Amino acid sequence: MALQQEIIQALGASPTIDAQQEIRRSIDFLKDYFKAHPFLKSLVLGISGGQDSTLTGKLCQMAITELREETGDSSYQFIAVRLPYGVQFDEQDCQDALAFIQPDKVLTVNIKEAVLASEKALRDAGIELSDFVRGNEKARERMKAQYSIAGMTKGVVAGTDHAAEAITGFFTKYGDGGSDINPIFRLNKRQGKQLLKTLGCPEHLYLKVPTADLEDDRPSLSDEVALGVTYDQIDDYLEGKSVPPDTAAIIEGWYLKTEHKRRPPITVFDDFWKK
Repeated sequence: MALQQEIIQALGASPTIDAQQEIRRSIDFLKDYFKAHPFLKSLVLGISGGQDSTLTGKLCQMAITELREETGDSSYQFIAVRLPYGVQFDEQDCQDALAFIQPDKVLTVNIKEAVLASEKALRDAGIELSDFVRGNEKARERMKAQYSIAGMTKGVVAGTDHAAEAITGFFTKYGDGGSDINPIFRLNKRQGKQLLKTLGCPEHLYLKVPTADLEDDRPSLSDEVALGVTYDQIDDYLEGKSVPPDTAAIIEGWYLKTEHKRRPPITVFDDFWKK
C-alpha cells in the first residue's frame, strides 16, 4: 500500500463528507461513551478561540444537552475552560467562541504563574528552558489544569485532534495531545470548517489564521509557517489528491518522525521506530 493511502487509512480520513452526518456522528459518539460509563458527569475542554476548540466545544455542549434531555439527569455538564497565559491577544475571539458554544459552565485558569514557577524550579536545578520548550510547558500546564477540573467533576477531557493535525504531529505530547476522547478525529481542516458553517458559527472564528501561539519569541506564529506546508495542501493529501512531490515529502516526513506522538509509550513489543 502506498504511504499516502496507509496514512489516510490510519487517520480515518475521507475525501468527502456530509456535514450534518458528521455532526451527528460526533454527538452520538460522545453520548454513547457517557452512557457506557454512567459514573461520568462532565466533559471538560479548553477553549482557545480557534477553529478546532470552537467546533469541539459546540459538539460537546450539544451532546451533553441531549444527554440531559434524554436521561432526565441534570447533573451532566459541559465545562469550557479558558487557559490564558497572562493576557491573550485574541481574547475577543475566545469570548465570541464561548458565545457561540453557550457552555453550561465557564472556568478561567491563568497558567502564567504556574509556568513561571515550573521554569524557575528547573532553572534552580540547572536547566534553562528554550522558548520552544517553554511553549510545551504552557501546553502541558493547560492540560494539567483540565485534568484537575475533570477529576473534581467526575469528568473526561475532550481533545481537538483531527486528521490534519495528527498527520504532522502538530501538538504537544502529553499537552494538547493528551486528552481522553477526541470527537473530531478523522476530519481535515476544511471539513472542520464545513461543520462550523453548518452549525452557524461566526465566520471569523473558522477563517482566522491557525496558530498554536506558544512561543514568546515568535508570537502568533502560524501553523503553516511552522510546518512548511499549508492546510489546503495537507487536506488535499488526506483526501487522496495528487500534491507536488516536495509537498508530499514534507507531509510524510512530519508523519514518520512524529509517529511516537500518536502511540502509547513505546514498549519492547513495538518496532515501528526501526523503520
